[in-house]
Amino acid sequence: MLYNIFMDIFYALAEPRRRKIIELLASNGQLTATQICNKFDITAQAISQHLKILREAKLVVMEKRSQQRIYQMNPHSMLEVEKWTRQMEDLWSKRFDRLDKLLEEEKRKTRSKKGNKNGK
Repeated sequence: MLYNIFMDIFYALAEPRRRKIIELLASNGQLTATQICNKFDITAQAISQHLKILREAKLVVMEKRSQQRIYQMNPHSMLEVEKWTRQMEDLWSKRFDRLDKLLEEEKRKTRSKKGNKNGK
């Protein structure tokens, strides 16, 4: 289940226009669909599809006020992305630390072998 949640989130964030929408909402708080659409050179229908994907991935929430649809970023989902990113960073840091130790051991062995050859 967790894999599917992140797959949806990362699928949604893979598209540059959707990332731009997230950035707009992060810096502006709430925006109407029209305000979002005015920031792009694509059709309102295309923006509507992007917003739908972002909603389905739970990256944005929409509130209907009269005829307007007001969008805002869902901070909880972004925290989940940050949490996953930190887990991946920790995993890779540990792997690189192990690699560093292995390389240092190999350097010591190489120096030791050279030292033994020169001493004989």
